[in-house]
Amino acid sequence: MQNVKNLGEYKEHVREALDNEFQRQAIDRFAQAYPVGRAKAFEGMDVEGLIAEIAAAKDDSIRRMGELYEQFKREAEKAGIHVHLAKNAGEANEIIASIAKKTGSKKIVKSKSMTAEETLLNHHLEGEGLEVTETDLGEWIIQMRHEGPSHMVMPAIHLSRDQVAGLFSQVTGKDQSNEIEKLVKVARRELRQRFVEADMGISGANFAIAETATIGLVTNEGNARLCTTLPRVHVALCGLDKLTPTLHDALRVLRALPRNATGQTLTSYTTWIHGPNEDNAAPGGKKEMHIVFLDNGRTALAEDPEFRQVLRCIRCGACANVCPVYRMVGGHEYGHIYIGAIGLILTYFFHGRDKAKHLVLNCINCQACKAVCAAGIDLPSLIKRVYARILDETGHDIDSTLLSMVMRNRKLFHGLLRSARFAQKPFGVKKGEKQKGNFIRHLPMMFAKQHAFRELPAVADKPFRDIFPKIQPKVENPRYTVAIFGGCAQDFLYPEQLEAMVHTFADRGVAVDFPLQQTCCGLPLMMMGERKAEKEVAEQNIHAIDPAKYDYIICSCPSCASHLKQYPEIFGGGDSDGLLADRFADKVIDISSFLNDVLEMSADDFEQGGPKATYHAPCHLCRGLNVHDAPREILAKGGYEYVPCKEEEVCCGFGGSYSVKFPEISQQILTNKLDNIEATGAEVLVTDCPGCVMQIRGGLAKRGSDVVVRHMSEVLAERRKK
Repeated sequence: MQNVKNLGEYKEHVREALDNEFQRQAIDRFAQAYPVGRAKAFEGMDVEGLIAEIAAAKDDSIRRMGELYEQFKREAEKAGIHVHLAKNAGEANEIIASIAKKTGSKKIVKSKSMTAEETLLNHHLEGEGLEVTETDLGEWIIQMRHEGPSHMVMPAIHLSRDQVAGLFSQVTGKDQSNEIEKLVKVARRELRQRFVEADMGISGANFAIAETATIGLVTNEGNARLCTTLPRVHVALCGLDKLTPTLHDALRVLRALPRNATGQTLTSYTTWIHGPNEDNAAPGGKKEMHIVFLDNGRTALAEDPEFRQVLRCIRCGACANVCPVYRMVGGHEYGHIYIGAIGLILTYFFHGRDKAKHLVLNCINCQACKAVCAAGIDLPSLIKRVYARILDETGHDIDSTLLSMVMRNRKLFHGLLRSARFAQKPFGVKKGEKQKGNFIRHLPMMFAKQHAFRELPAVADKPFRDIFPKIQPKVENPRYTVAIFGGCAQDFLYPEQLEAMVHTFADRGVAVDFPLQQTCCGLPLMMMGERKAEKEVAEQNIHAIDPAKYDYIICSCPSCASHLKQYPEIFGGGDSDGLLADRFADKVIDISSFLNDVLEMSADDFEQGGPKATYHAPCHLCRGLNVHDAPREILAKGGYEYVPCKEEEVCCGFGGSYSVKFPEISQQILTNKLDNIEATGAEVLVTDCPGCVMQIRGGLAKRGSDVVVRHMSEVLAERRKK
């Protein structure tokens, strides 16, 4: 990321990135192809089991990092390898520069290394008068362009073949074709002489095996082998987090790394290096080999119970591959050195608060990175915790402070929501004819320009909490007794969705309650970095809805349900509230799963012959709750002709407050979603989330589309046999 002074300047860079149409198209093509390739590569494997094994093994290595380093060093010295430990990036660069000086090395060839990017090694060596050549094709290209990588695995994904051809024409002094094979030949020809002339080769390391002092390199080009074998000096720069006890542990990661990175079963080259090899041009007939281990905060991170899991990262780059925000803006605006979700976290620890403070805001919390992480890192949660730490260190801004004050006081919060019904009157309210929703006729000026891509909903005349006493069913000898968790949006914006849910339960032997002391789930507070207030509202909810009284706590907002399921993490267990939070979370279930899997409603319960309907899977349902089949099954049982939609489980761009902070990105993500919906030819778009209803209905209303957007509970209630 470029250096920016404030959030406004960062947003301006983001807008410029959105205007880079080629970059968006290139990343978009890969983003669509990646899930298919990844699924094929992992076919027949126990992926969840493998991820759990990798996470457990990495956690063990993290706990023993110092011990593994000492073991590696002992074994390495037996093999004639020089081992160094650098406390920080500057020290690592100085060590490598001094090795070059002592060995008389002037020309250096380098293979791809994110750790070297982390330390800005090239800049330091070039400042010492050394000639450094990146030999990975993508890295060589961005080196000549004086850029950083835009992806950890594919550093030049943002560039077109025409841009590369123009660059190569400048380098060679001859006009070059934009044909990929010819460009590769040019690179091979230009780099070949650099390999031959090099005094020193620098590599990274994917693995550092303590038992045998062996390093492992995983690459798709042969350049790494040339860098580590041809020059008379080889230096490997390696983070302490790459230490692993045995070859078996490395091979376990290797089963996931290429599959998760690029959808390959195995990369073209997997290289294991144990000690200096023979070199007739070197003194003593053997090359000189050094391994520089970089700390740069890793030891402190390993001791941090909240964040140590980030050291599990295997640098596959998958968190960027599936990120809807990265897909829109690319890596230069979605990372500093490290790209994607892991980069938003590592930037804070490796490069400081100032580099991270704007980046961490640009997470939509869609959970896609967590779902695909090969090491089981809870990336979205950690991003929000980094944001909370930054606020604690620098001061909480006025917006989050006011939100925290209001939400802590349930009566004040609900009073303000009720008052909003009157506050919206100056802006007028209209009934959506095609979308069957109430919209604000025109936006307040502070929102008008950025949010003109969608209609915004109006606050309901009556919240659900005022309606419920009149519609509460009387059930004798119920099969189940359930509590409804309404959430802010459905209680005050879309009470009809909760009404429909209650009507769907009618005559099904379900006793329904709506405890009035419940309040916001706390997700908005987490997004704003207000962790203390988040815990306070969680306390209110677990005491408002006693889990001992109910068989289930039903939530028809997956964002709320997913966050309610995280209450045990908020309390950390141990005390009475922690135990209560555990029991509370165990009772939470989404509406589709309750209807389909618990009540086992069938086609006999609904009128058949309904219209064509497609589906949008809310992020916090399909990933936060890991619910995939139930919504589609109950929709089909409900009499609708289900038509699959392209990228059904990709984010719609809402993300709660995210769409307010980054409306241009939200708009572009939504545009892709609306195009896919309309391409199905469906008459109805069904989703389980009120936030997604708000975003998609508002976008389709702005388009004047004929596709009607409804919540799952509404479409099922409409077709339920009376």
